[in-house]
This record gives sequence, structure tokens and C-alpha cells, in this order.
Amino acid sequence: MTVKKLVVTNRVLQDIRLLIEKTRSTVAAAVNVGLTMLYWQIGKRINAEILKGARAKYGEEIIATLSQELIKEYGQGFNYSALTRMVRFAEVFPDS
Repeated sequence: MTVKKLVVTNRVLQDIRLLIEKTRSTVAAAVNVGLTMLYWQIGKRINAEILKGARAKYGEEIIATLSQELIKEYGQGFNYSALTRMVRFAEVFPDS
């Protein structure tokens, strides 16, 4: 391979690396925004429809049941403590 081809190849390789890294960063930021809004919406909905702004014992039991169902389909990211954090998140930041 000639020096010129090597330089072109290295430049193309570097440019492609930069494209990949930039796109990864953009995708990661978009995913983070999406997940943040998802968690906020879940917390808001649980607070409004299940807890109705209160911390009744039955509400805790319903969250536990809801969590068990969500874990079956979507994994441990929706366990009881995660759902209660989502509720707290929506309480602390009431506006989307």
C-alpha cells in the first residue's frame, strides 16, 4: 500500500470513528430523555390513579402487585423500589 493510500485510509477510518462516536452520543442522549419521560409518566400515573396523592397501605400493595406484573414482562427495572422512585420523581418534578 502506498503512503498516499495509507493516509487516505487512516483519514477515512478516523472520520468513520468520529461519526460512530457522535451517533452513539446522540442516541444515548435521546434514550436518556425517553427513559426519563417514561419514568416520570409512570410515576405520575401511579400517583394520580393508584395513590391519589396519599400513601395508603392499599396503595403500597397495589404498587407491589403492579411491579410483579411489570417485572414478568420488562424485568427488574420495574421492581417495587423502582416504581416508588418513579412516583417520588413525579412528585418532586410535577411538570413535565
